[in-house]
Amino acid sequence: MGRPRAAIDVDGVRLTSPDRVLYPEQGITKRELAAYCLAVADRMLPHVAGRPVTLVRCPAGRQKSCFYQRHAAAGAWPGIERIEIAGPGPAATYLSIASRQGLIALVQLGVLEIHPWGARADRPDRPDRIVFDLDPGEGVAFADVVAAAHAVRAALTRAGLASFVMTTGGKGLHVVVPIARRAPVKAFARGVADGLAQEAPDRFLTRVSIAERRGRIFIDTLRNDPSASAVASTTESHAHSIAITRGARRARHAAATLPRARNRGCRRESSRRVGAGPADALDSAQACPAAGVGVAVALTMLAFAGTAERAIRRRAQPRRSGRSRRCVSLRSPSFVGVGMQT
Repeated sequence: MGRPRAAIDVDGVRLTSPDRVLYPEQGITKRELAAYCLAVADRMLPHVAGRPVTLVRCPAGRQKSCFYQRHAAAGAWPGIERIEIAGPGPAATYLSIASRQGLIALVQLGVLEIHPWGARADRPDRPDRIVFDLDPGEGVAFADVVAAAHAVRAALTRAGLASFVMTTGGKGLHVVVPIARRAPVKAFARGVADGLAQEAPDRFLTRVSIAERRGRIFIDTLRNDPSASAVASTTESHAHSIAITRGARRARHAAATLPRARNRGCRRESSRRVGAGPADALDSAQACPAAGVGVAVALTMLAFAGTAERAIRRRAQPRRSGRSRRCVSLRSPSFVGVGMQT
């Protein structure tokens, strides 16, 4: 067995054991996770900086022992601040990310998920977002979860609020409402959820009971408690983002090596569809039966990864305004539109 690679410097932060695998399923190393966080820092920080955060730490990797860290421990790290927040009892000390160096420091600590509060540290009693967590019970298809997100969004639109959908890394979705900082919003969120459950009791419920959840979707508003947290944009799928970027490169190579004479028109058509979505990509692939499954896989990977890879590699330049897209701006709480137009 070779000797462990010496520590490296990433944006001024010392990263030990850079070749340690943190995501065994995808073979993603500590070094790759740090590079990803550095690349998307400008997009990630607006969602996490200046807020108390709860951390999911897996120092030895995803399949080893993991634990939640809610309060600050001893030690100091670049770009991470300690903040005191008063509560019903004695004030507690929490951690807050201040810069991109803080994101890299969290990688050094084995943090795989960041869960920020819904309020900023300077006014923890005044949230600036509302979160509806759609948690499907057994037997609920993901298409039904998407339909539920549309239903929540329609209810919020009737209330004059704009909302966005966000994937969570699990089976459900979050519908997020950015708001001006104001008094606690939990009662409002529960009212919206109760209204939907009353309109469609066969689809939705607001009781926590798992036994009652089979075939229905639990609309969870508990993430709007004053000190509750929700997974942050760009952190719920570190492994997926990195793996998709890898896959995109492999897919482009696969597409480039297909027989040119038989598939020239197909490739020309599909190139206009990259980034449009997996359904469009598969339509293009099916129009070229000579290409076979390889093109379908390649184009699907490209559809998922084309825009994301360019954003990561170019330090995520803001999108230009114009036609409606399936994926909303990375500065919004949503990264995957799952069919919602903004």
